[in-house]
Amino acid sequence: MSDLPISLLLGLGIGFACRWFDLPLPAPPKLVGALLVLAITLGFIGVDRLMGGAA
Repeated sequence: MSDLPISLLLGLGIGFACRWFDLPLPAPPKLVGALLVLAITLGFIGVDRLMGGAA
């Protein structure tokens, strides 16, 4: 199974659970925190491609 469907299902599941149980989202509330998450994600994807993990 591909990583994309698994990650989408996991993200939707976490979002649904947070909404259902009225929990705060596990995300930074400020723009700088959101940009940090984006930078970490892009860095992970870039290194994964450089190391040959993605086809």
